[in-house]
Parts: sequence; structure tokens; C-alpha cells
Amino acid sequence: MLVTVVDAQGSVPRERGAWMGVGPDGQWGTIGGGHLEWDALRQCRERLAQGGGTGGESWTQRVALGPRLGQCCGGVVSLRYEAVGGWDPAELDRRLRPPASPVALFGGGHVGRAVVQALTPLPFRVRWVDSRDEAFPDGLPAHVEPEHSDPVHGAVADLLPGSAVLIMSFSHAEDLDIVAACLERQRRADDLPWVGLIGSKTKWATFRHRLAERGFTAGELAHVTCPIGLPGIVGKEPAVIAASVVAQLLLEFARPPMAPPGAGSSGL
Repeated sequence: MLVTVVDAQGSVPRERGAWMGVGPDGQWGTIGGGHLEWDALRQCRERLAQGGGTGGESWTQRVALGPRLGQCCGGVVSLRYEAVGGWDPAELDRRLRPPASPVALFGGGHVGRAVVQALTPLPFRVRWVDSRDEAFPDGLPAHVEPEHSDPVHGAVADLLPGSAVLIMSFSHAEDLDIVAACLERQRRADDLPWVGLIGSKTKWATFRHRLAERGFTAGELAHVTCPIGLPGIVGKEPAVIAASVVAQLLLEFARPPMAPPGAGSSGL
């Protein structure tokens, strides 16, 4: 059985499009937990026990999230129940995963690996670029495309339009060339909405000077976020940096399309 949130009004546990797959002995995904989810699981398993779930049947339930349900969110959710036959979790995920936002990650070091791991359960498509053949581990998730590029900044030319760019190579010289390539593309196409560079304010001050010598204006340089990550998170362990940076990416992709690129980012 497949349960999908088809409408959501007010304060609710999950947004429209959230889903949960239910089998006789398993569950995949979530519609928000709590009594709402427990009752949906109960209905699905009762229908499965009665021989339902072979495909074709469906119904919709409107649920007010108030004290009577045991959840005081205050909103209203409409759930669609659908019998989907013998689908497995991978098929459900393929059908229902939200569109993936493109991220270009330059650098296969410890932080880059931690970022890839942190992005794995989230709706991102990652192009992971490094100039070293041996940089990438085996067994990468399907949403990660590793690419060897030498020179590394050569990969910027054919990034997907709309990509957010994370720059954290093993070399400051490579980082500088990647930033310059991104700014040149921005000047030409204006289709890289966010460019983030790992490093300190001192590193960025040096880069600003060198990029200005290459002819980039103050307005163009303002498109780069450095340092990256949310303010107030100060740990330097790779997993901590990755959590902070991925949270920042989620905020950036959640902005309205007409918001100025990088508006509100930390580090500028």
C-alpha cells in the first residue's frame, strides 16, 4: 500500500507529496510519525490482511490534527491510500523521490567525502570532481557522478545550469582557478545560483585580491560565499563542516526563484 499526503493546510507534520509505503512486514518513508502515521499503518495492514493491496483500489481520507487524534498540530491533512501491488522499496523511491537539485562538488578529500555522505538521503544530484584519479571511493550512491578532470576547473564549463557549486579541493591554486571559472561562467550565462568556497576570511581576502587582478568586479566577487557553512557552527571535524554546509545548501535551494543569488548566506 502507498499512502501519500495529497493536501496539507496549516501546521502539519509533513508537506504535500510526502509518502509512506506499507507492506505486511515493512514500512518505507514517513508521513510524519505520531498517531496520524500509526493510524495510516493500521488501515493499510488491515486492508492487506483482508487480501487488498493487489493494485488498483484507492481512497482518500481527510484528517484534522487536533486533540481528538492525539496530535495538536492544528492543521488538516488529506491522505491518499493506493494499492500498488508488488512494488518494492526501490521502485517506490524512484517514483516518488522529489526532483534532485544539482550540486557540483570540487574536491575528494575528507570534507568532500563527508559532504557526499551527508547529501546521500537528500534530494540532490551530485557531480563530484577531482583532478586525482584515486580520490573517489568505491561503491558511490547512484545520485553521485564522479569525474576526473585535469585541469579541474575545466569541468565548470558543462555543469548543469542551476547547479550550486562547492569548492574544496586539495590545492588553493586549484580552488582559485575553479572560482575564476565559475565567475567567468556567471558573467557569460548567469546560471550558477550559488558558489561556495571552503576557507577562512583570510583566504578569501587573498582570493579577492587575486581575482580582482584578473578583472573581476566587486559585484561579481560578491557572488562567492566564503567561508561556507551556517554561522555559529564552529567545529572543524569533516562531519561537522558537512552538516553545516548541507544545511546551508538546503536553505539556498529553498529560497524563492527570484531571490538574489546567495542572498542571506553566511561569510560575506
